[in-house]
Amino acid sequence: MKVRGHDIGVCSWSLHPRDTTELISRVKLCGLEHIQLALGPLLEKEESARGADIEQILGAGLKLTATMIGFPGEDYTSIATIRRTGGLVPDEQWPARRELTLRAAKLSASIGVKALTFHVGFVPPSSDPGYALMVDRVSSVANGAAQDGVSLLMETGQESASELLQFLNDLNCRNVGVNYDPANMILYGAGEPIDAIAILNRHIQHVHVKDASASEQPRMQWGREVPFGMGEVNPTKFLDALDAIGYVGPLCIEREAGTDRIAAVRGAIDALKSAE
Repeated sequence: MKVRGHDIGVCSWSLHPRDTTELISRVKLCGLEHIQLALGPLLEKEESARGADIEQILGAGLKLTATMIGFPGEDYTSIATIRRTGGLVPDEQWPARRELTLRAAKLSASIGVKALTFHVGFVPPSSDPGYALMVDRVSSVANGAAQDGVSLLMETGQESASELLQFLNDLNCRNVGVNYDPANMILYGAGEPIDAIAILNRHIQHVHVKDASASEQPRMQWGREVPFGMGEVNPTKFLDALDAIGYVGPLCIEREAGTDRIAAVRGAIDALKSAE
């Protein structure tokens, strides 16, 4: 399925599948064939079981737009808790999370996927002493992933677009880009999501389709995720802004709230089509 020339996919974790068979079934119930694949469940398996799952996914005709890795111990209860526990920030978790990210990059390369998305954690202001440490940590992981020909795509939202752009420039790693998520900008209170597209521009290499309503206390309390097209992300302006920067990659629907995920994905497809 395409909208304005973009392949439309769905994030595997959004469908809450119990196993690979159910993942394939739910993707097809959505009328889609493209997915972004969460690697955490696969990396927990023995190599033979992992290989069988991947063979089943690819054998079913599903096409992978990118992979994703999250980290055990991340706490999304509040913005304050994820600020402490997220990504590559916690010193005590850094070695294990570096190793997990590099394993995910290696697995991605082995199945022919060249883009791995993840949250690096809150990047402090460039004036903060911790800023240089984050540059070093992300560079370290990126250099390791580069050996497998994999690009690391940072999720948007925890920094403003201009702050993230400065960080990308300071990294100076050709294989680090952006997984753009407009709803995250709203959920974290990190700025106007459509304007962010022009700022991040060529760094955007993968896009999530997600929507939200802002909190009354941005950057202190979460906004609220809502079905795509029912919040503050205008679908037409969203697609127009991506067209304006020449983005031609996939659009992957992500839904992390609500109980009927298939209906939510179908609704997002309808909203995209209505903006076509």
